[in-house]
Amino acid sequence: MKKAYFRFYDELQELLRPPYRGRSFTYEFKGSQSVKHLIEALGVPHTEIGRILINDNPVDTGYQVQQADRVQVYPARFDLTETNSHSDIEEDIKFVLDNHLGRLAAYLRMLGFNARYRNNYQDDELAEIAGQDERILLTRDRRLLMRNQVRSGYCVRKLDPQEQLKEVIKRFGLQRFARPFRRCIRCNFILEPVHKELVLQRLEPLTRQYYDEFRICPHCQQIYWKGSHFARMGQMIQEVLGNQDD
Repeated sequence: MKKAYFRFYDELQELLRPPYRGRSFTYEFKGSQSVKHLIEALGVPHTEIGRILINDNPVDTGYQVQQADRVQVYPARFDLTETNSHSDIEEDIKFVLDNHLGRLAAYLRMLGFNARYRNNYQDDELAEIAGQDERILLTRDRRLLMRNQVRSGYCVRKLDPQEQLKEVIKRFGLQRFARPFRRCIRCNFILEPVHKELVLQRLEPLTRQYYDEFRICPHCQQIYWKGSHFARMGQMIQEVLGNQDD
C-alpha cells in the first residue's frame, strides 16, 4: 500500500466525510493512481476541482500520485468577468439539470438563464447533453458529476429550491447577468411580444379587461402578462439577487 497526504480547502470540505474535514489526513491506495481518481474516491467530483498542488507544485488531474506525496486541493472558481456582455451569456453559461431539480430549473429560466430540463432524463442522457452541448450539469448526484463526459458541473448542496437558486447564482457570479421574465418557464424558449388581438380568445375575462401587454412562447404557445403572479415573482427575484453577500 502507498500513502499520500491530502488537504481539501474551502467548500470542498462539505463533500468529504466529517473525519476528513478541516485538516490534513492520510489516504492509502494501491498501485498507480491518478490524483483525479483518488480525489473522486474521497467523494469530490472533478467538476468541483480547481487548483491541485503536489508537494507545493501545480499539477493536472492526470498526475500519478507517488508515495508520501502531499496533495492540496482547491475549489474551482467560475465567475463571468467584466468583459462579458449579455449577448455573450448564451454561449458562456448554459445549464442542464437532473430530474430532481425542476423547481430550480424554472427559477433559472425566470431569471433569463438557459436551463435545459426534463423530468425523465436518464443519467447517460444528462452526461451526454452536458458534454456535447457544453452545458453545466447541476445535480445533487456526485457520481453523475464524476462521469468523464461531464466537463463542467456543480453539486448543489441546498435542499430548498430558492436557496438552491441563491447558491447557483453565487457560485457562478450570475447577479448582473439576470434578465428576468424573458424565457418561458415551461420550456426554456425566449418569449416574443404578441398583439392582444391575436390571443384574445385564450384570455380570461378579467385578463382581457385589465391587461394589454402580452408575450408568448414560440414553442409551447404559453401566454405571459404582468399579473399578480408577476409582482410575487419580482419580489422573490429582488430577494434572491439582493442577498448574495451573505
